[in-house]
Amino acid sequence: MIHYSDEAIVEGLRLRSDYIITFVYREYFPLIKYLVNENSGADEDAEDIFQDGLIIIYKKITDNQLTLTSSFKTYMYSVCRNLWLQKLNKRKTVMEKISDVEEYIDLPEDIMHEISNEEIELHRLVQLHFLSLNEDCQKILRLFMKDVSLREIGNIMGFKTEKYAKTRKYMCKEELKKRIANDPRCQKFFND
Repeated sequence: MIHYSDEAIVEGLRLRSDYIITFVYREYFPLIKYLVNENSGADEDAEDIFQDGLIIIYKKITDNQLTLTSSFKTYMYSVCRNLWLQKLNKRKTVMEKISDVEEYIDLPEDIMHEISNEEIELHRLVQLHFLSLNEDCQKILRLFMKDVSLREIGNIMGFKTEKYAKTRKYMCKEELKKRIANDPRCQKFFND
């Protein structure tokens, strides 16, 4: 099994590497799931907390504000732990002592506010609609977001011409935009 250094993980997240994202999910999600389940939460809560934690970390990385003073694993756990404590607080769930499964570092209590709830909600909705696209569209758009050239996308997808790759990318992008625009939950983000 491949293991990545903390620097490789941070750089991979910056580049949105599928390999690194898969590695982070595989290696660290079970830890967060255990934390949430052991402290009055369900699997769905753990998925939300993990995803929110990744969004916060990704935003810190892309804003060049991430300085690791611990391992990436400890930092990830600490961010998710803070998010879970905040969620428990909002639910008015009182915990005498939280069951920790990993060492953690102290982070600002309001780490969740570094990225707004609206940004997280919009990200989730966009991801939901993205995942509802057919597999080819998802693959084309993922490649495009990674700055893969249209010629290369055409080759990977088995298209005969670069022009057809461009047309397919356009159609997939428009379909995603249409789905988002037609979702009433998204309206509040675009009507302000």
